[in-house]
Amino acid sequence: MERLGRYTLKLSGTTGVIGYAAVGGKTEGEGPLAGGFDYIYPDDGMGQSTWEQAESAMLNNALTKAIKKAGKKNEDIDMLFAGDLLDQCSSSSFGSKDLNIPFLGMYGACSTMALSLGTAAVFTDSEGAYTAAAATSSHFCSAEKQFRFPLEYGGQRTPTAQRTATASGAAVIERKRQTGIIIDKVIFGKICDLGITDTNNMGAAMAPAAADTIKNFLSDTNTKPEDYDLILTGDLGKVGTELLYELLQTRENIDISKVHNDCGLMLFDPEKQDVHAGGSGCGCSASVLCSNIFNRMENGELKSVLFFATGALMSPTTALQKLSIPGIAHGIHFICK
Repeated sequence: MERLGRYTLKLSGTTGVIGYAAVGGKTEGEGPLAGGFDYIYPDDGMGQSTWEQAESAMLNNALTKAIKKAGKKNEDIDMLFAGDLLDQCSSSSFGSKDLNIPFLGMYGACSTMALSLGTAAVFTDSEGAYTAAAATSSHFCSAEKQFRFPLEYGGQRTPTAQRTATASGAAVIERKRQTGIIIDKVIFGKICDLGITDTNNMGAAMAPAAADTIKNFLSDTNTKPEDYDLILTGDLGKVGTELLYELLQTRENIDISKVHNDCGLMLFDPEKQDVHAGGSGCGCSASVLCSNIFNRMENGELKSVLFFATGALMSPTTALQKLSIPGIAHGIHFICK
């Protein structure tokens, strides 16, 4: 492993994804990417008595499927890096408590998949673990209950609001891999805060962090957007994507629009589904990555993918105190050998 420039870590080229899985709720099952999911729940209750327990069950399902698809057992996993949106990362801790795997809880808001997978890759590549797993989840109902209002309140959502994905994604990685999906580089971003206070406009809060991390990665690696098959963000939605383009083009003279897509714009069909500005939540980018993107890499459609997951680092307390919303974005460069 070596450091490129100021922020980017270049891994050995032998740490790769050996298993992955994505599961989703009813609305996700009606979206354009449903065919790539490993399981779609018929309803968002998922057979549980609370929304929080449903989210934990969903994460457990995705993680169990990823481990099985990797040809591993729970005892083969040296470390699990996982987190979610709920207080004290309760969904991931309750969802993995019976798996008997060393657990490292992580919080990066909606950037958690890049944070957990990037950290797992660094541990694995440096031989701190031989096999590691990364997972995250989100649930529309549990997130609305914590950050906004319970569903029974019937609050109206603004056009800039995004729908929290009811989904979970998990991946298992291992070192000493020569072929397949390889984690080539990792970048951990800086907190960016431009003073956005509207909790119904996460795209605006996260776009500056995405622009900063993308700019730093391209500078560190001396590469251009066209050097990649896909630059994927998650999840800025419609508003955040437009702001990202503007920030990069006007301030840095960087145009990613020809090779860019956003998980918040991919997961749902905005013409047929009422998701306002798109999807959001930890499970949005995690499920898109661990279904559509990895599937396309394995079938040869994509060879080089930059994945930047973005997060709004607010809490219910800071929102009520009218504080601004800090943003963060972490990135991973995947290549397929």
